[in-house]
Amino acid sequence: QVQLIESGGGLVQAGGSLRLSCASSGRTFTDYAVGWFRRAPGKEREFVATIGSGGLVANYADSVKGRFTISRDNIKNTVYLQMNRLSPEDTAVYSCAAGAYVTDLKEYYYWGQGTQVTVSS
Repeated sequence: QVQLIESGGGLVQAGGSLRLSCASSGRTFTDYAVGWFRRAPGKEREFVATIGSGGLVANYADSVKGRFTISRDNIKNTVYLQMNRLSPEDTAVYSCAAGAYVTDLKEYYYWGQGTQVTVSS
């Protein structure tokens, strides 16, 4: 069993930065890729970024490529999402999930509760 807890969300002005954290208490955390997904008001949940179990490979949605960076520290059992040059379109609830190294949310087995990111214009 893997339990995930997100933190680091908040209110930021357009052009600003935030770093989200996804901490796990499960002993098998390092067996899984970890992805970040987001759900904006009135929209479907969408893929943002994912990182392989060893932290050596990562994949990003086109909308965040070049602005967001995903990383992980397997000693601390934590995955990070550094978000730079934020825009109001990035406003959403961001959730992390553990599962396969894919963009399809159906292949992620464990989910956190999410953290709200609000970007003001």
